[in-house]
Amino acid sequence: MRGKISNLVLGLVFIGLGLGIAGDVMNIWEFRVFSFPGWWTMFIIIPCLIGIIRDGFNGGAAIGLVIGLMLFIGHYVDFNVWNLILPAILIIIGLQILFRGLGGKKIPVDKTIHVEGQAGHRTNRKEYSAIFAGNKIRISDHFIGASLNAVFGGLTIDLRDAVIDSDVEISATAVFGGIDIYLPQEVQVRVNNIPIFGGVSNKRLYTSEPNGPTIYLNSTTMFGGIDLK
Repeated sequence: MRGKISNLVLGLVFIGLGLGIAGDVMNIWEFRVFSFPGWWTMFIIIPCLIGIIRDGFNGGAAIGLVIGLMLFIGHYVDFNVWNLILPAILIIIGLQILFRGLGGKKIPVDKTIHVEGQAGHRTNRKEYSAIFAGNKIRISDHFIGASLNAVFGGLTIDLRDAVIDSDVEISATAVFGGIDIYLPQEVQVRVNNIPIFGGVSNKRLYTSEPNGPTIYLNSTTMFGGIDLK
């Protein structure tokens, strides 16, 4: 459901831009996409917002959204918003830790998901982010899916030694950054990507097992890319 909503939001954005430009060309109204100060921050705000709509609240996309909003607001206020970015990030991280801690030691509840007509089960997925930095993750235990975010940074996740015995989902957002995903040989991959001056590249040099588990990659790439290796 969230994936459909995020696609709806992105589709409406592009339709609105197209109608605005068309009306300007026909002299129906005046429309300038890149005329207002800070227009370039929309390339940070929009994909991070879509990531939150698609996957729910997560620290990586929330931090990217705050950075984009701060940079946008900085064009309309007199003080230096860069001084507020660090405390804003710290507050978001603190809130995330706080709300996770309030849950206590509870057993994660499996949620049934449907992927292309097939039903599966998953528990709470882990989140890995790279914000204005690099981050390398190696997983060697049971893998149940993950949420990946790279905003002006590079994220590498190595799953070659991970235990994947059923279909799993990876949600990924790359904004002015890159994500490298190393996959085990036996898994298959299906990609559903929203590319905005970016894309997903499959650089795997081997053939996956036809009966192996499938990794479903749902991603958004804006001026960034995701490499499957």
